[in-house]
Order: sequence, then structure tokens, then C-alpha cells
Amino acid sequence: MSRAEDKQSQTSARNGWLLSAPALTLLFFAASGPLLIVLVYSFLQKGDYGNVIWEFSPEGWIGILFSRDIFDGTLGLADAHLTIFWRSVKLSLLTTLITFALGFPTAWFIATRPPSERAGWLFLITIPFWTNLLIRTFAIGEILRSEGLINTGLIMVGIIDKPIQMLYNDSAVLVGMAYVYLPLMVLPLFSAIERFDMRLLEAGYDLYASRLQVLRHVILPIVRPGIVAGSILVFVPSLGAYVTPRVLGGGKNMMIGNFIELQFGQGRNWPLGAALSMTLLVIVTVALLYYVRAINKGGAGGGHG
Repeated sequence: MSRAEDKQSQTSARNGWLLSAPALTLLFFAASGPLLIVLVYSFLQKGDYGNVIWEFSPEGWIGILFSRDIFDGTLGLADAHLTIFWRSVKLSLLTTLITFALGFPTAWFIATRPPSERAGWLFLITIPFWTNLLIRTFAIGEILRSEGLINTGLIMVGIIDKPIQMLYNDSAVLVGMAYVYLPLMVLPLFSAIERFDMRLLEAGYDLYASRLQVLRHVILPIVRPGIVAGSILVFVPSLGAYVTPRVLGGGKNMMIGNFIELQFGQGRNWPLGAALSMTLLVIVTVALLYYVRAINKGGAGGGHG
């Protein structure tokens, strides 16, 4: 009987692999294939007019952090590259913090409404997804520009005499990304808060805990999976953002996504662009692994509770 069960199990496993073979093949060629091409390109020499020369060279990876002098070939820190990296990480982290600060009370408000009203509020949150990202970004630009809604209103009420320059800086990019990615923070937080047992709040207050203590020691630990999920969903696309920094930053305030596009375009340095792409992929992978670890840790903690 045991041998027959083992044979049946092997047959089922083999049939499962055969059934999934088309999907696995498509996944390999559609996802892994292009990534392998990018990885190979990162170790080749750059061509004079773009493309690559099929000779091994680590210059693409070296160029991420270092620049080579055009006269004597000596290496020095690529300050411009480091500035772009720092700006990308800084703006992505700030975007995550801003969306959390705005998204948490929004998600709490929606989750504490009567069940019949929640769908309507969630509908309002998801409406921006119905519009193309480029259109939304241009809309933010129209609000922030010198003749836009904010400057016009401030001049009309007499607070300022002349328009304030709000576009083409890091602040404009930050505002745009916070607006674009805010729903990605609200939805996971809502999902976590909706399952929150409100009786725990009463228990905390019965034990003479203040509102801040209840927030820190009761609410935040329980909804932590939603916080981590929302943070990852905001941080990852913010780090590789291209449209928002290009439109609201005016081309001067580049982020990693714009820098990669520049290498494949005007820079004509495909190996460097490929190396930057792989570096961004590694950063995203590390962030996702942290997310999985945090979720597993939160689940284990919840089980003990």
C-alpha cells in the first residue's frame, strides 16, 4: 500500500510539473530572459554609439560608484552618481513616511465606518488609479506651477506679491510621489485595521493606558503587517520612479530611474545602465525579503499572543 501511495504521489507531482511547464516556460522567457540579457550587458564594453561590444569588461559596475578620468584613467568617486542615489533613497523614504502619516488616519477612518459605507470611501480612494500616471503628474504640475492654483490663491488673498517657485525641485517631486502612491499605503492599512479587534482598545483604556500608549503598544504592533506591506508598495515604485521626477523635477532633479534611462539614451552607456538596473533590482529584492521576514515575524508573534 505504501509503495502504491508513493507511486501515486510521484505521478501527481510529475503531472503537476507537466501542467505548469507552459507557465514556467513563459515566465522564464518573459521575465528571467530579459533580466539575464541585462545582466550580461552589464559585463560588456560600451559601444561608441550605444549598444555594446561583446568583450568582457567590469567598467559598467565600476561606473556605479566611480568615474574614470578622461586623461590619465584614474578612478575617483562619482559624486553625481552618489547624489542621485542619495536623492532617490531620501525621496523614497520621505514619500513612504508622508503617505503613512496621511494614510494611517485615512485607513482608520474608513475601517471604523459602518460596513455599508466602507465601499464608498474605498471607491473614492481608488479613483486616482482610473487615470493615467502621466495625467495625474501633469495635474500636480498645474497646481504647483507659477500660475497654478496655489500661487493664484495666495496672490488673491494677499499673502504673497509674486508667485513662489514650487516646480522643478525635490519638494515638487516629493509632493507628486506622495499623491501618486498614497492609495498604495491606504489599502493595505485598511485591510489590516479592518481585522483589528476594537475590544483591545477598551482593554487598554481599562488598564489606564493613555491614547499614545494604546497606539504604540496595541494598535501599531497588531497592524504591523499592513504597515510593512504599504511601506514596501510605496518605497519600491518610488525608488524606481521615472515619470514624476521627469515632469515635476524638470530633468534637473534626477532619480535612479531617470539616470538609467539617460544611460540607454543620450549617455549611450548601456553597460552602466544595465549595471544600475541590476543594482536597483537587488535593492528591491532586499526590500521584499525584509517584507517577507517582517510578515513572518509578525505572524509568529501574533500566534504567541
